[in-house]
Amino acid sequence: MAEKQEKKKKKTEPEADEGVLVSAAKAIGAAAGKVAALAGAASPEPKAPSPPKVKIPKLQPKNKTRLPRRQKKALQKGMARKG
Repeated sequence: MAEKQEKKKKKTEPEADEGVLVSAAKAIGAAAGKVAALAGAASPEPKAPSPPKVKIPKLQPKNKTRLPRRQKKALQKGMARKG
């Protein structure tokens, strides 16, 4: 038991190379962590990356064939003769 008490004393005493502010900040951080754990605040888990969004273009591509003017006129004349 004497060994455990010695370890606790070493942990509570600020080290010589650390400043007073550093040891105080560590103590405050440890206390804040304990309070947060009691309150139920868990560390945020990283979210899975969302899939990239599909960009919708402003103008939809048209699904029709484009013919040169001469072929188009020839088709119209052919349709006029038949119908």
